Amino acid sequence: MDFTKTRAPHGAAGTAPADDAYRPSEREVERRRFRRARKRRHTWISAVCTLLFLVAVAAGALSSPGWERVDSLFLDGTELREAFPDLLHGFWLNIRMFVIAEVLILLLGLLTALVRVTRAPGLQPLRLAATLYVDVFRGIPTLLLVFLVGFGLPALQLQGTPSEPWVLGVIALVLSYGAYVGEVLRAGLNSVHPSQRSAARALGLSERQTLRHVVLPQAVRNVVPPLLNDFIALQKDTALVAVLGPLEALRQAQIKADYDFNYTPYLGAALLFIAVTIPLTRFADRLQRRAAQRTWAEAGR
Repeated sequence: MDFTKTRAPHGAAGTAPADDAYRPSEREVERRRFRRARKRRHTWISAVCTLLFLVAVAAGALSSPGWERVDSLFLDGTELREAFPDLLHGFWLNIRMFVIAEVLILLLGLLTALVRVTRAPGLQPLRLAATLYVDVFRGIPTLLLVFLVGFGLPALQLQGTPSEPWVLGVIALVLSYGAYVGEVLRAGLNSVHPSQRSAARALGLSERQTLRHVVLPQAVRNVVPPLLNDFIALQKDTALVAVLGPLEALRQAQIKADYDFNYTPYLGAALLFIAVTIPLTRFADRLQRRAAQRTWAEAGR
């Protein structure tokens, strides 16, 4: 940048006064003014273009031949008000399933990642089992896995097998997403440079201390944005448990729609999911921007 240094006369002792500081030159001030004006102009252009796009979409929808039927079947305010309490009660079950599954997925994914990155010869059977688990459960569609666990596990009639449909649904989600999260965490562990481990061992840390205090913190920091993306998908996929019968948001909407022959409850359930997933998405985007800025700052050193 173009800066000019303004100095006042030094005192008798040769020390600079308090107002000795760098101030931007007139050219730099003009540059900043131009950037601010350009940013305002771009903001206005983006807002106007977005508004015109929304108006065009709305005009196209309102002028379509089937708009009146869509309005009566999907946008009935009275139907939404009547169904909303039941939808909200069902969505609370979705939230509980999401929180429980998230904790279990993190534990299973971390264990799978640690087993797969270890090189101890005695753990070769565990590495093979972890690899097989990841390959199998990443290859099975989540909805199919919900069916297999929800109906197949009780059919085994094993002692202690849970009978609650939502619990069986959580087990299926944990098995499915644990494989994905395990691979994300394994990538994070492998992204830590080997010199970090060597430096920690040179300082006297044991292998376990190195993993806990040096490798894991850096690995988790590197994979937080993709982990959040997986958990956003998990929040939406809790609706898949509806096929087992628990009265979560989608199931409540289905019951209301089948009773009244109106699909507005489905829209209400969708709005509840959006109210959770959009803030999570924006938070994930913010973390990704911060990670990118941190990478650029480190590269510029």
